Amino acid sequence: MKGYDATGGGGREAFLNYIGGQWIGARSGKTAASINPATGDVLGVVPASGPEDVEAAVQAAAGAYQSWRKVPAPRRAEILFRVAERLVGRKEELARLMTQEMGKILTEARGDVQEAIDMGYFIAGEGRRLHGYTAPSEMPNKAAYCRRAPLGVVGIITPWNFPMAIPSWKIFPALVCGNTVVFKPASYTPLLALKFVELFEEAGLPPGVLNIVTGVGSTVGDALVAHPSVRVVSFTGSTETGLRLAEACGRLGKRISLEMGGKNAAIVLPDADLSFATDALIWSAFGTSGQRCTACSRIIVHEAVRSELTQRLAARTRALRLGDGLLPETDVGPVVSDVQLERIHEYVEIGQKEGARLVTGGGRARGGALDKGSFYTPTIFDQVRPEMRIAREEIFGPVVVLMEARSLDEAVAIVNESSYGLSASIFTRDIGAAMRAIDDIDTGIVYVNHGTIGAEVHLPFGGTKQTGNGHREGGVQVLDVFSEWKAVYIDYSGRLQRAQIDRD
Repeated sequence: MKGYDATGGGGREAFLNYIGGQWIGARSGKTAASINPATGDVLGVVPASGPEDVEAAVQAAAGAYQSWRKVPAPRRAEILFRVAERLVGRKEELARLMTQEMGKILTEARGDVQEAIDMGYFIAGEGRRLHGYTAPSEMPNKAAYCRRAPLGVVGIITPWNFPMAIPSWKIFPALVCGNTVVFKPASYTPLLALKFVELFEEAGLPPGVLNIVTGVGSTVGDALVAHPSVRVVSFTGSTETGLRLAEACGRLGKRISLEMGGKNAAIVLPDADLSFATDALIWSAFGTSGQRCTACSRIIVHEAVRSELTQRLAARTRALRLGDGLLPETDVGPVVSDVQLERIHEYVEIGQKEGARLVTGGGRARGGALDKGSFYTPTIFDQVRPEMRIAREEIFGPVVVLMEARSLDEAVAIVNESSYGLSASIFTRDIGAAMRAIDDIDTGIVYVNHGTIGAEVHLPFGGTKQTGNGHREGGVQVLDVFSEWKAVYIDYSGRLQRAQIDRD
């Protein structure tokens, strides 16, 4: 029965890997649990796979590649379109599972699924384009053009914070370009990934074209990166892990696309609408419990409005309601695990030792149902200096810091001091100030009068500096990750022409 096996034991559903068109367990027989971070309940068990399972999946993908790459791109795209249609029909079911598996509130989970739907439709449309281009030859009676060609087996490694959107950013374009895929989802969110892959099977994707292997990164992820038949690796996750994988791929001569950390900043100028800015910043800082690579973790506010904005933010933050994301009254769900909660709290303690002023929050949320889950109170620090660790390092939780600036130039300089460069924003009514910020901020994404989150699938997504390695997801630019350019010359002159040599 697809990815489900009733032999999990203890009344728990047991799910299976998908390899070569078959749903199978780990060869070791080992399993791991998926746990609801709001309640501590076990949602199901999945294979705790090892290198031998990766080997089987890569072999299946390699075996399917030659036939899949020869399927015309518009036909490949039709299958992807059918996957998007199935996502529409199962949006609520998948969103509820996402909330249970990683904690974000249901409205956000619906948005995550919708992003996968949008990406499916967008990339399916590219199947009738996959544009190359023609150019005039420098020789007579000679044609010149270029086209895209697939690469082979792609290894895809994704995080838990957007467990459907981010896999869709990678899997859809990899497949439409004619590659085959081995997918390693995050250990915290395997059930949703398996459900996603089921939709491809239902839509008629041939066996072996998409395979999924669940397990931890140190075994499954590393084996996938090291496999000699994997030509491309697409990774989203921590900077530390991404740089390690890039080093491994560099030694092996493999292409790797990295989407890593962020320390995103919003600038608030004196002429900004502070009521609107407060709404946007609360959403940007504490949506998904701050567990977004684009979350606003630094607010750089002009000295003239720092006090008022701080008071507004603190009042709104204290009013946020924590709880199970399935409950309609919940504003902020749990963080993904107690391990992540402890990491967040360590940074809060570091901030206090560094001399930052704790405005609100700063501890594990307790009381009633909150005691069962991994809930952390939304936290604001004030009087934060650029050299502090909480101003420089990615916390990946519901923690935001306030930093003061005396001018736009100073604010932009603080933004750019970060080693990351994913997303930034500015709140102002001055179009001149906004345009100068757009020009001078060194990030891959800039928003005006909005928070630092909210990307759309038809624009490139990614950042500068240690956020990534120059590749982009989303937009037509993502096709460059999963395809190779092939230049074609057709000489119909009937004689030897030697290009640059035959010049006067």
